[in-house]
Amino acid sequence: MTRNAKIIVTIALMLGMALAALDTTIVGTAMPSIVGKLGGITLYSWVFSAYLLTSTTTVPIYGKLADLYGRKPLFLFGSIVFLIGSIASGFSQTMVQLIIFRAIQGLGAGAVQPIVLTIIGDIFALKERARVQGLFSGVWGLSSIVGPALGGLIVDHSSWRWVFFINVPFGVLSAIMLMFALKEQVERKKHQLDYIGTLTLSGGIVALLFAVLQGGTSWSWASWQSISLFAISILLLGWFLYEERRAAEPILPLDLFKNRIIVISSIGGVVLGTIMFGITSYVPLFMQGVKGGSATDAGIILGPLLLAWPIAATVSGKVVLSYGYRITALVGTGLTLIGMGIVVAFTPQVGLPMIIVAMVLIGAGLGFSSSAYILSVQNAVPWSLRGVATASTQFFRTIGGTVGVAIMGSILNVQMALHFTPIFAHYQQVLQHLPKGISPANVLLTPDVRSSLASGLLNQLQVALSQSLFWVYLLLFVMAVIGLVAMFWLPGGRADQYMYKAEPEADAAAEAQASSDMVMPHMG
Repeated sequence: MTRNAKIIVTIALMLGMALAALDTTIVGTAMPSIVGKLGGITLYSWVFSAYLLTSTTTVPIYGKLADLYGRKPLFLFGSIVFLIGSIASGFSQTMVQLIIFRAIQGLGAGAVQPIVLTIIGDIFALKERARVQGLFSGVWGLSSIVGPALGGLIVDHSSWRWVFFINVPFGVLSAIMLMFALKEQVERKKHQLDYIGTLTLSGGIVALLFAVLQGGTSWSWASWQSISLFAISILLLGWFLYEERRAAEPILPLDLFKNRIIVISSIGGVVLGTIMFGITSYVPLFMQGVKGGSATDAGIILGPLLLAWPIAATVSGKVVLSYGYRITALVGTGLTLIGMGIVVAFTPQVGLPMIIVAMVLIGAGLGFSSSAYILSVQNAVPWSLRGVATASTQFFRTIGGTVGVAIMGSILNVQMALHFTPIFAHYQQVLQHLPKGISPANVLLTPDVRSSLASGLLNQLQVALSQSLFWVYLLLFVMAVIGLVAMFWLPGGRADQYMYKAEPEADAAAEAQASSDMVMPHMG
C-alpha cells in the first residue's frame, strides 16, 4: 500500500472512530430536549439501551464476517446502516420511533470500531501500529470530550434533530475515502455460515443485557422476569458453546481461547470496561450530587481522564516494543489501581486537585492497558482470525461495562435506600413540599430543590450519597485488583517473540496470500 493511500485510509478510519465515540456522548446532552419535544420520559433509558443492545451483540458477528469477506465491505455496510439509523433518528416523531431507529444505528455501530482496529492491524506493521493506536485513542478521547459540549450547542442554537444529522456528511466522507483508498482481495470460496452460533450468541447476549439493564429498575432481581431472562441467557449461551465446537466455520472460534494472551487480554477487557463505564457514570454523580457542582462541572471532571488516556496510549506503544506486553499491562493496571484507591477515599471534603489526580491516574492506566490488550491479541493471530480476535476484545470490554454498570446501579439503589430513608424520616415536611415528579433520590441533582434545603439536611444528604457511592467505588477497586493480578499471567519478554507464526505450508501460504493482497508491510 502506498504512503498516500495509507494516509487516506487512516483519515477515513479516524472519522469513523470519531463518529462512533461522538455518538455515545452527544445524545445524552440532547435527551432532556428530545423528551421535551417527543414526550415519553418513561422510555428515556431505552434510547440508550436499544443502541447498546444492538451494537454489543453484533460485534463478534461483524468480526467473523470481516475475516470471511474482507474488512472493507463490512465497514462500508456498517457505516451505511449507521447513517440510515442516524437520518431516521433525526426524523423521529415519537419516542418509540426514536428507540427503533437508535437500534438500527447500533446495528451499524457494532461494525465500525472493531473493524477500524482490525484494519489498523492489517495495514501497519507492529512498530507503526503501536504508535498509530495512540493516535486513534486520542481521536476517541477528544470526540468523547467534545460530544457533550457539541450536543449542548446544537440543542441551544438549533434543533435536537441535528444531533443525528451531523453524522451524515462525515460518515459519507469516511466511507467514500475508504472505498477508493483501501485495496484488499479476499480469497473467494464457499463459506458455511454459522447460523445457529450467530442466533444463539445474539439471543443469549440480548437476554443477559435485557436482564441486567431492567433488573432492579423495571422489576426486582428476584422476580420471574429476571429469573427467566437469566435462565434463557444461560441456556442459549450453553447451546452456543456446544455449537461452536461442531461448526465448520464458527462465529467465535473457541480455539482462540487456548491462547493465554487472548484469555488474559479478554479478562483485562472486562475489567477495563467495568472501570471505564463505572468511572464515567459515577464520578460525575459524586461531583454534582456530593460536591454541588453543575451538570457542566460533572462532565468537565472527566476531561483529565479522557486526555490522559490517549497520551498514555501513545507512550505505551513504545513501552510494548521495548519491554513487552506484561510490563505495559502491569504499569497500566497499577496506575488504575492507585487512581481507584484515591477514588475509594472520596469524601464530601475532598478537594478538586485530588479528584483530578485520580482521573489522570485512571486515564493513564486505562490508556496503557487498552493498547497492550489490542496489540497483543492482534499480534497473536493470523490475518484470517484478526477480525474476530479484535472484535472479541471490544466485545468483552463492552459486556464488562454494561453488566458492571447495572450491578453498580443496583448497589447504589440499595445503599441510597439504606442511608436516605432515615434522614427523610426526620424531615417528613421536606418530602411533602418536594415538587411533583422529584424523587428523594434526585433532590441533590435538582439545583432549585437543592438550594431550598436547610444546610443541616443538605450536609446529611451529601454524606449519605458519598457513603452510598463508596460501595460502588469499592467494587471498582476490587476489579482493579483483579486486573493487576491477572496481568502477571501475560507472557514476559519482547512483543515480537509472540508474533503469530504460520503453521506448515497451507497456513503459511494463506498468510502470505493475505499479506500480498493487502500489500501489507511485513510485521515484526
